[in-house]
Formats: sequence, structure tokens, C-alpha cells
Amino acid sequence: MNKRLKKSRDKKIAGVCGGIGEYLGTDPTLIRLAWVLFCLAGGSGIIAYIIAALIMPEDDGIIDQ
Repeated sequence: MNKRLKKSRDKKIAGVCGGIGEYLGTDPTLIRLAWVLFCLAGGSGIIAYIIAALIMPEDDGIIDQ
């Protein structure tokens, strides 16, 4: 199986947490909660989210096989 990390179409802000949740096979809400904790712990989560939003490609809707 060829999995790729990309932004999710199930977006709250930019689709980063949804994409990570889909990639890891977990609920995106858990990823979002973890990201909030990183943001509250010094603010490094905000910078990481912005970088991930810029770097991660959009979901093109094509299913990789």
C-alpha cells in the first residue's frame, strides 16, 4: 500500500490535522487535541502547523493503489 501524507478534504483550518489523522489511521480529533497541547506548551505548535500547511500537498482525490 502506497500511503502519502497530504492535506485532508475534511478541513477545520487548513486540513493538516485531518491529513495526519488519515495517514496514521486515527481520529483527526485526537491529532487536533494533541496539536492544541503543543501550541499551549510554548507556542511551537503554531509554527509547526504553518510550516506543515505550506509544505503538505492538497488532496487531489486520486486514490493511490
